[in-house]
Amino acid sequence: MYLGLAGREFLLANTDRIARNGDNQFVLGEGGNVANADHNDPRRPQLDTADLDRYPAYIRLRDEGGDPGWCLEQVCVAVNPRGAVRHQFSNPRLEGMHTDGARIWLSDDCGTRLHLGRGGLGS
Repeated sequence: MYLGLAGREFLLANTDRIARNGDNQFVLGEGGNVANADHNDPRRPQLDTADLDRYPAYIRLRDEGGDPGWCLEQVCVAVNPRGAVRHQFSNPRLEGMHTDGARIWLSDDCGTRLHLGRGGLGS
């Protein structure tokens, strides 16, 4: 699973390390819990929040092995969550969890990327 943000792509986790039927929370930077945290650090080189609107924000899945794709019900990305200015990205089409109309499957068979727009959940 990858996150595209501010002109860069970050590996969050290999699909075998993502909890199915559960919540997954990934941290980049200080206290990072992502795959190869040292190389997937937005501070090296430092990202500029001015680039958040210059490049698309997205979640991307790389299908690995024989497992089926991922059913994504909700996603929210927070940039500088403890800072003075917090930026959030989500996809409003996924609000209304646990309904077929508010889910998306990501796989090689039906698309691997979900673009995100500004705003948090419920915005």
